[in-house]
Amino acid sequence: MVKQKSYFMLRRFVLGLGLSLISGCASYGVVDNKPQSDAVYSDSYSLHTGTGQQDSGEVWLALAFSGGGTRAAAFAYGVLQELRDTKIVVNGEQRRLLDEVDLISSVSGGSFTSAYYGLHGDRIFEDYEEVFLRRDIEGYLLRSLFNPFRWLTSTGRTEMAVKYYEDVIFHGATFADMKQTSGPMVLINASDLGYGVRFSFVQEYFNLLCSDLSSYPVARAVTASSAVPVLFNPVVVENYSDCKSAIPEWLSAAEKRAANDPELEQVAEGLETYFKRERRQYAHFVDGGITDNLGLRAVYEIVEIVGGVKVFLQRMLRDPPRQLVVISLNASTDPEPKMDESRKQPSLMETIGAVSDAQLHRYNVATLDLMDDSLKRWARELSTPERPVSSSFIQLRFKDIEEPKLLQFFNAVPTSFSLTDEQVDKLIGAGRELLRRHPEFQRLLAEWGGDPGADAMSSKQR
Repeated sequence: MVKQKSYFMLRRFVLGLGLSLISGCASYGVVDNKPQSDAVYSDSYSLHTGTGQQDSGEVWLALAFSGGGTRAAAFAYGVLQELRDTKIVVNGEQRRLLDEVDLISSVSGGSFTSAYYGLHGDRIFEDYEEVFLRRDIEGYLLRSLFNPFRWLTSTGRTEMAVKYYEDVIFHGATFADMKQTSGPMVLINASDLGYGVRFSFVQEYFNLLCSDLSSYPVARAVTASSAVPVLFNPVVVENYSDCKSAIPEWLSAAEKRAANDPELEQVAEGLETYFKRERRQYAHFVDGGITDNLGLRAVYEIVEIVGGVKVFLQRMLRDPPRQLVVISLNASTDPEPKMDESRKQPSLMETIGAVSDAQLHRYNVATLDLMDDSLKRWARELSTPERPVSSSFIQLRFKDIEEPKLLQFFNAVPTSFSLTDEQVDKLIGAGRELLRRHPEFQRLLAEWGGDPGADAMSSKQR
């Protein structure tokens, strides 16, 4: 995961590398994906089966949860709270804005929140803070890494994380369980280490592996989405060859459409590599933040790769809405660098952090521009003279916090899986308030006859 001042990458990089060298033996990924069969495909977690979300149909609303450990997870949770408490009026009926969410795309820390909401819906507001946000997950993982017996295992450190997430957070849930809920479609995204492909855990992508997603554990997908390279081994899936599938029509069509679109061409070429089965018997998935730390490119890719926004909505069993809205949650921080206070040469970890920050910032800017342009284009493609479609792109980020001390507080929150109660409280409050105060969000609420949620920034959060 290429992240800003990553707590794992910067402070545990040497530890992870050292443990890899100490073990002195090969590690093998546990393969937990099953071959595809016609019996399971019809009930798979797929775009073409829809989500069961009973929204109004007037608004297509997507959320993108970035990486950033528990910081990102708590920030996303606060936004979900605010959407729950915000009411809008559609066709004379008052509805929660949360019930209008059609799609959530997430990477890394944000994937814990999206997956838990995708599985449990409103139950997230009852127990998620105890189950995940206020739990010292990092402490457990690091203690396990220091266990000498763990160094000698053949399955690697990632299996320890998978088991912990299974036992404590997801309790054996699979994507078949995700399919049974009535919430939005959730895209949990990882990065293919071998070819740099962004991979979303939906059946359309698992079809490329001749594999069944319905039986795949959600905990393993979330582990893949958040598996920091070096510190954790990749999550391995098998690329089965016995389904005799050819390149699907939608991928072949995407390759043709990509003639003048470098972004789409890169996506199509990357996905086509899964059909080189003699060379790609396995795929190795790591942190989704490497290829898309905002979770936005996955939205762009899955819309464009299936044939554009009209085809995408048809696959999701949706009529064209009147408005397209994307809310991007960027949990990155921007702490002041200390190296410029002295002529002392920066340390290895300071150098890694500075290089990673520069690359991440530039890539994020390009990603935001891509989504903004694409959203406007999708609205034009859906519009008719009788029924125009508008678009709104709402970006939530800590740098828009006006109070200097509060901004300084957030910039000091590490990319960790163990935060204090004060940090969690303020992150939740920031998610709520940044959304509520965003000018574009306020404009939309006025247009929808909206009723914003109660004030989340209490005195204890300030």
